[in-house]
Amino acid sequence: MTIRVGLGVDAHQLGEGIPLMLGTLHIDHTHGLVGHSDGDVVAHAICDALLSATGGPDIGALFPSGDEAIRGISGAALIADVHERIAGDGWSVVNAHAVIVCERPRIGPHREAMQTALSELLGAPVTVHATTTDRMGFTGRGEGIACQVVALVHRET
Repeated sequence: MTIRVGLGVDAHQLGEGIPLMLGTLHIDHTHGLVGHSDGDVVAHAICDALLSATGGPDIGALFPSGDEAIRGISGAALIADVHERIAGDGWSVVNAHAVIVCERPRIGPHREAMQTALSELLGAPVTVHATTTDRMGFTGRGEGIACQVVALVHRET
């Protein structure tokens, strides 16, 4: 059996008049994440963690921001596509862990629902933690949200 780990990182700016999507869930908040897709930094970081673990290209190579055919695509659809790709190459997800970096919104009230939704998409346990930067940097000033994900995959050899 081959076991590999991958790391994914994403960050997006917050903007007015945009729905906030995090961990494939709509979160009630004053601002949403600006992006070519729905801006879901958790979903994007999960995709990159899975792709890096399996030796694939990064999310930007698979889903370029200039591709109008995928404008507004959901994070859930991106995860499903990446999951299907890696499964087609014989990889299975063992687990994934996400750390969301933001001052607001508070992640705690949404953590369990995020974990459930993401675990169902991947068919493996996904845990979600959150932290702040104590008002330092772009996340601390409320200008954006970042996420880091580590994923473990395996393939029978």
